[in-house]
Amino acid sequence: MRIIVVNVNTSESMTEVIGEAARRHASAGTEIIALRPYFGAEAVDCNFESYLSAVAVMDRVIGYSEPYDAVVLAGFGEHGRDGLQELIEAPVVEICEASAHVAMMISRAYSVVTTLQRSVPAIEDRLRLSGLSDRCASVRASGMSTREVDEDPQGAVRAVVAEARQAVENDHAEAICLGCAGMAGLEEAITTELGVPVIDGVGAAVRLAEAVVGLGLRTSKVSTYAPPGRRRSSHGRCPPRSACAPPRQEMGRQETGRQETGRRAGRPGEAGGRSRLALAGRQRHRRQRRVLRREGEPADAVRRGLRAGPVRAPR
Repeated sequence: MRIIVVNVNTSESMTEVIGEAARRHASAGTEIIALRPYFGAEAVDCNFESYLSAVAVMDRVIGYSEPYDAVVLAGFGEHGRDGLQELIEAPVVEICEASAHVAMMISRAYSVVTTLQRSVPAIEDRLRLSGLSDRCASVRASGMSTREVDEDPQGAVRAVVAEARQAVENDHAEAICLGCAGMAGLEEAITTELGVPVIDGVGAAVRLAEAVVGLGLRTSKVSTYAPPGRRRSSHGRCPPRSACAPPRQEMGRQETGRQETGRRAGRPGEAGGRSRLALAGRQRHRRQRRVLRREGEPADAVRRGLRAGPVRAPR
C-alpha cells in the first residue's frame, strides 16, 4: 500500500517532520510518500494562505505520476479536501477530521490545541461541517505560529502543554488533539506531563487511510464528489448537451425570434414602436365612434369629426 502524505505548506523541514511521523505510525508494508507543494505559503496561518495552499496541494497531487492508494492532507482544518476528492478516486483523509474521530473513540470530550488564535475559527468550521463539533470541548490557541513551531519544538511543547492543561482543567477535555501537522512528535511529552491521551492528526489519518483502503473503499462519485465538468442530474448522470446549453446556431435563431416578437409587439425603442402607437390611436377612435353614435350623430358626421381631430365625449 502506498499513501501520499502532502504537507500544505512549502517548508522542507516541516515536510520531513510530517513524513517521519507518518512512517512511525504506518503499518508494516505501507509506503509513505511525503510531498510538499511547488508553490504557496511557507507557513499557513490565515485564510488567504489556506486557499492558496488548497490550489497548490491539488496541483501537487495531480502532478504525481506514480500509483498510490490514498492521500493524507496534512493541514489541520485547511481548505482543499473537498476539491481534491472531486479530482481523484483514491480516499482523501484530512488530519483534523481524523484526529477528532479517533479522540471520540477514546474519550467523552476532546479539545484541540492549535497555533494562532486566527486559526481557531477555521478549525471550528471544519469540525462543524464534518459533524464532529458536538463533543469538542474547546479549540485553544498556543500563540505560536506554524513557522515558530517548526523552528522551536521545545517552545512549542511548553506552549501546547500550558493550553492543554487549561483544556483539561477548565474545559473538562479528556483527550487532546494536536491542531497542527508540525506538532507531530509532541504527543509523548504532553501525555507524560498531563496524563491524558494526545492524538497526532498525521498518525490518525494514516491509520484511517489504511483502514479505508483495506476495506476496498474509494471516494463516491455519485454526486457531491463527482469530477468537475458539466452539470449532473439528480441521478448523477450528465444530461445531454442540449439540456445544458443550446448550440450557438440555435441561440442565434432564438435571438432572432425574440427580435421579431419585439417588433410585432411594438416595444418602445424598437421598430414596432410606431405600430403600437397606431394601434392605440385606432382603439381610441373606435371608442369615440361608439360614444357619438349613442348620442345620435350620423356616421358621416362622426367621420368628419374624426378627421377634424379628437372628439371628447359629452359628460
